[in-house]
Amino acid sequence: MKSLAHPDEFFSLLKIGYTESFKPKEQLKDNLTNKEWCYELLNKTSRSFAFVINELEVNLKDAICIFYLVLRGLDTIEDDTTVEIKTKLPVMTQFSEGLYQPGFKVFGYGMNNDEKNLVQNFDKVVDVFLSLGDSYCTIIHDITRRMANGMSEFLQKQVVTLPEWDLYCHYVAGLVGIGLSRIFHASGLESEWFATADEESNQMGLFLQKTNIIRDYLEDINENRIFWPRDVWSRYTLNLENFKDPKYQISALHCLNDLITNALSHAVVALDYMSRLKNDKVINFCAIPQVMAIGTLNACYNNYNVFTGVVKIRKGQRALIVDAIQNKGITGTYELFFKFANEMQQKVPLNDPSANKTIQHLESIQKLCVEKLGYRPSGFNDFISYDWMAVASLAASSAFLIARHGNLSRL
Repeated sequence: MKSLAHPDEFFSLLKIGYTESFKPKEQLKDNLTNKEWCYELLNKTSRSFAFVINELEVNLKDAICIFYLVLRGLDTIEDDTTVEIKTKLPVMTQFSEGLYQPGFKVFGYGMNNDEKNLVQNFDKVVDVFLSLGDSYCTIIHDITRRMANGMSEFLQKQVVTLPEWDLYCHYVAGLVGIGLSRIFHASGLESEWFATADEESNQMGLFLQKTNIIRDYLEDINENRIFWPRDVWSRYTLNLENFKDPKYQISALHCLNDLITNALSHAVVALDYMSRLKNDKVINFCAIPQVMAIGTLNACYNNYNVFTGVVKIRKGQRALIVDAIQNKGITGTYELFFKFANEMQQKVPLNDPSANKTIQHLESIQKLCVEKLGYRPSGFNDFISYDWMAVASLAASSAFLIARHGNLSRL
């Protein structure tokens, strides 16, 4: 309904929103092969990642599906707050070795049924992992081992400094970017540059992870988890939880904008990384989450709703992003990055302590996009142009589709 005011989003929502990838998740079927079981569980435990993974070439798709499930299994152990840290630490540090042990599974972890199902039946993931071949297995094992050690480190301490924030995000997301780059190269679909592009790959991961941490302030603080770096928030308040109180709104927004500015520092490197990709489906796989990230930062910027609820980009906007990138590839990626950066720049308060640095990052993003494109984009309506009469004529059919298919929250 929100997207009715945005005709380009509305049509993309109709086009993208009811594909198989976005259908409501169902119970796992019986008599599945182990590989089929892995894909079924992927679709149940992930939304956006399941969609982009399922669009990849078959060989690459299998490796990344297993890579995701392995790391999701590790994360399930790390994230279970009902288990004492001293109990989970040895399980985490030995987890990567289980990948080479047929029958390996873990019990006693999982905050929901899907997570429990994953780790309690992890032998199915191991079976498919072992069938991938040495080139993929070596990469997945190495990244899992390094991530487990990093997660274990931060289970025992809080994020205080900005370098520690970078290091934490490296462990939980930057390593994923490094692993993916190496898998892209191992598949033969991307150049040798990706086998050693650790710094660029790391920044791809940091851009996504910092966006998630910024957006998830309220969820994390309510669960007594703090991922915002203390050296930043302590400049604006004595207690991070204070930001939930509207009387601290000004200082809360200054802190929020400060962290968003830090996250934006990774965007130019992310764009350069994506410009080097050759395979169209790999471009889509990388670009969709990155554009979702800058879109989310735009939605969160200077928005006090971050401290009172969940701020997300509109479902129609998400559909438009998928549609634009699938149709225009890296060109659509530049256009969308430019659009969101331009929108954010219009919202920068001149009295914000981070204003100058924020504008510098946003102008750098826009400058690079214009250089790559050879023209200056002007908005979403330039990507897909529809008139209002067409929107009105489809209103009835959209109501029918919503009634019939229901759950758009899967987007």
